[in-house]
Amino acid sequence: MPGHLRLPARAAYCAGWKAEEGRCVLPHPVRTRIRRTPYSRLRLQQEINRPTQEERDALLAYAFRALGQRALSAAELRGRLERRSENPDLIEEVLRRVQELGYQNDAQVARSEGARRGVGTMRVRQTLKRRGVQDDLIQEVVEARDPDREHAEVLTLLERRWSSLARKRDPQASAFAFLARRGYTWNVIWPALREFMAGRPVEEPGDEPDWPEED
Repeated sequence: MPGHLRLPARAAYCAGWKAEEGRCVLPHPVRTRIRRTPYSRLRLQQEINRPTQEERDALLAYAFRALGQRALSAAELRGRLERRSENPDLIEEVLRRVQELGYQNDAQVARSEGARRGVGTMRVRQTLKRRGVQDDLIQEVVEARDPDREHAEVLTLLERRWSSLARKRDPQASAFAFLARRGYTWNVIWPALREFMAGRPVEEPGDEPDWPEED
């Protein structure tokens, strides 16, 4: 280095000395980067989504009110809770809690539906399927239905509705359609219909159009 170019004393210990600018530039500070593993990210997300006690109590109170209005299946109650909360863990927690306390039970819902009068086995099966009850529980309830009770129910319905059915162009066909809409199967309808018609006088068919009967 030429003798007339003398560096300042501080340049001797400055690793970032820039002679053209005559200043010392310190190196950039080292930044410590925290590397998050998938497990740590999951834990962080769980902490963010952790419901407060107030949210838990509010959703549980709503579940009790909903079950107080009518018996709901687990699927029906879950659907209502999902409209109140976007936290799936909280929804499942509330659902388990009301089940533990005995306020919600799919077996009770299925038995109650299976005990309904005035509807047949097919209506019971379709209703429970629509309400989200499990297939094995539906099958258990359907198999427990008493065929003799369904036979008696069909006779009662025929006696109650025959005054309007008899005015149709084909009373028996109208009666069959009416009972089928109620969920009764053909092997229940036909024996009851034959028994009912055997005890009635022959009537002339009317001229009214065959409008469908109301359920």
